[in-house]
Amino acid sequence: MTDMRGIRPSAQVKTASGLLKWAKENGARFVDVKFVDIRGVVQHFSVPIANFDEGIFKDGIGFDGSSIRGFQTINKSDLNLVPDISTAFIDPVPAVPTLSLICDVVDLDGTPYANDPRGVLKRADDYLKASGIADVCYFGPEAEFFIFSSVAFENNPNGSFYEVDSPSGFWGSGEPGLGYRPRIKEGYFPVPPTDKMQDLRSEMVEVLMSCGIDIEVHHHEVGGAAQAEIDMRFDEMRTMADKLLLYKYLIRNVAYRHGYSVTFMPKPIFSDNGSGMHCHQSLWKDGKPLFYDKKGYASLSQMALNYIGGILKHAPAILAFAAPTTNSYRRLVPGYEAPVNLVYSARNRSAAVRIPMYSDNPKAKRIEFRAPDPTANPYLAFAAMLMAGLDGIKNKIDPGEPSDFDLYEEGVETPTVPGSLHGSLDALAADSAFLTEGGVFTEPFIENYISYKKVNEADAVAMRPHPYEMQLYYDF
Repeated sequence: MTDMRGIRPSAQVKTASGLLKWAKENGARFVDVKFVDIRGVVQHFSVPIANFDEGIFKDGIGFDGSSIRGFQTINKSDLNLVPDISTAFIDPVPAVPTLSLICDVVDLDGTPYANDPRGVLKRADDYLKASGIADVCYFGPEAEFFIFSSVAFENNPNGSFYEVDSPSGFWGSGEPGLGYRPRIKEGYFPVPPTDKMQDLRSEMVEVLMSCGIDIEVHHHEVGGAAQAEIDMRFDEMRTMADKLLLYKYLIRNVAYRHGYSVTFMPKPIFSDNGSGMHCHQSLWKDGKPLFYDKKGYASLSQMALNYIGGILKHAPAILAFAAPTTNSYRRLVPGYEAPVNLVYSARNRSAAVRIPMYSDNPKAKRIEFRAPDPTANPYLAFAAMLMAGLDGIKNKIDPGEPSDFDLYEEGVETPTVPGSLHGSLDALAADSAFLTEGGVFTEPFIENYISYKKVNEADAVAMRPHPYEMQLYYDF
């Protein structure tokens, strides 16, 4: 097994010729170009570095857009990829040394391709700067995941099943072994040997950091079956979206090399905690944080409160991008600990928007939207959250009074997130004007996205019998 460590070029490497020279000096024999489809799934192909010339960084390299989900029709299939030099690193996953580059998708005339998710986020960033409200938006997503030792599933017309296993799964406590399995919902912060994945997570962190992804902390999460969290240090929105793609890619491959399988599905296990992706975010201008006001509620500025107002108002539509799978709504169920209540609060984790209170440093003041999950396409989800927040600021949307009490104990009725992917897609169809401001999202893009998700995911799941339905209804 080769050592999984990436190599990043120094900040002085800024030109195509300089990057290719650096890559060859570091042994690279291939160049791997990566991009995402509308689902946020990474696509790639590799080119011998001897045949990868500087002109590709300007003119792009062609591919069949009709074979990518949510992209082109077959009669207009050709598209180009233009690599972004700032994303370069020597990829530690391939055995043959390979330079990795994330790309923008462009049309044949060189204009940004309308259905490229990375292009959507770029337009959102440009819209933010043009607004004069702020010049940078920082994001810090907390993507949780499960680590399994095996996974199997099958779907046929006459039957279906899935099964996952984990050396930490409490369901295995009746089998001969050495014990030390976290009980359901008791996975938060146990030490080894109960925490069996300490060394694996540490290796993941080392690989991530070697590839330029700064990590603040890692730990076992609440889910007993080896649920994990590795937190990235916050960064500018576009950079963080790129990092999140690579984060998922690298974590999966480190686990795979050790005989494990990682899933970012929000709810792969019944009765235990789901995996979320709480998104911390803040606006800055001229190097100064804009969300801080010592006299405000939870030390929040009026701008921050209006940003929250926009998030809460548009949350159902946002979740079409930020909780974009049918499985997302196995996690977002009212009455449990999921952040389904469309209210805000300092410290209260049952609210959809929380204001972390760990520090009174103005630079640390931020809001945390807790409903998203890690199946989200980060380019689309981050863009949607930013556009909702900016709409709140521009229109001075009042988020209402904070909910500084246990919503479950008090039994207070609040607005909640949609209960299904169908519901979020319908909300997006009814509430998309805030997204199309400045041409950030286009109406054809939104229509294409809704159609794809309904036909290929929401309807596809709704039409299939569920195994539990056999137990419930077979003898009715």
